[in-house]
Amino acid sequence: MAAANVLVCVKRVPDSTEEVVLSEDAQSVDGRASGFTMSAHEECAVELAVQLAAGGGEAAVMTLGDADAVEQLRNALAVGCTAATHVVAPESYRFGPVDVSREIAAVVRAHEEEGRTHDLLLLGNDAADSGDFQVGIRLAYELGRPVVNGANTLTLEDGDDGPVVVAVGEGPDGQETYRVPLPAVVTIREGGVEPRYPSVPGRLKAKKVAIEERQPLSEPTGPGRVRLVLPPPTPSAVQILGEGPEAAPAVVDVLEKLGVLTK
Repeated sequence: MAAANVLVCVKRVPDSTEEVVLSEDAQSVDGRASGFTMSAHEECAVELAVQLAAGGGEAAVMTLGDADAVEQLRNALAVGCTAATHVVAPESYRFGPVDVSREIAAVVRAHEEEGRTHDLLLLGNDAADSGDFQVGIRLAYELGRPVVNGANTLTLEDGDDGPVVVAVGEGPDGQETYRVPLPAVVTIREGGVEPRYPSVPGRLKAKKVAIEERQPLSEPTGPGRVRLVLPPPTPSAVQILGEGPEAAPAVVDVLEKLGVLTK
């Protein structure tokens, strides 16, 4: 099989390289100071979608979020995706894994009715902000498709009964390989491919792409969480070894403990 039609699902999340701050109700991560991005898992999923669609398929991207989430769609378009769908949800934090999987499935079914098929659905292995990891499995169950979690690389093959996706990832006992018939759902973990980043020509081209907008299928039931909690900061301690030449023996002892010096 030369190429596939792939739909990759992304989420606008706060940049985790900065200090993590919770919203006042502790239901989400506040990214107003840190800025927003998509997770490293999803960047790799976008790259795989573009690779698998090369040669005649379509790499499409979708998100559920507020108006600003268009930024993440444009970034995916700038690196090779050719179509985008935005499920407009101003209060996206109200959507839990059940809600999100239902909305993605609704987009897939609507596209099928319009004559657009998605052979492969790609998602990040887990949400970078809330830690939710259920969407891929729930989506596969909703659509009646097989699912593989935590793949690093994907390739396509022609199987005896039709096209097959070969998903390779790291399991508890080493590398694991799954061959799954299409259509299928796969969640991606970073590390298997190097994501490309938007170029100036790519961004200019992405601005010209018309983004499909859809409304949520129904009111969200919610994530079911009580609150998010930040882990306590890692304690740090400072030991004063001394001052001037008198501190030299203590410094030598420390270097010996670290293995830098040997007796």
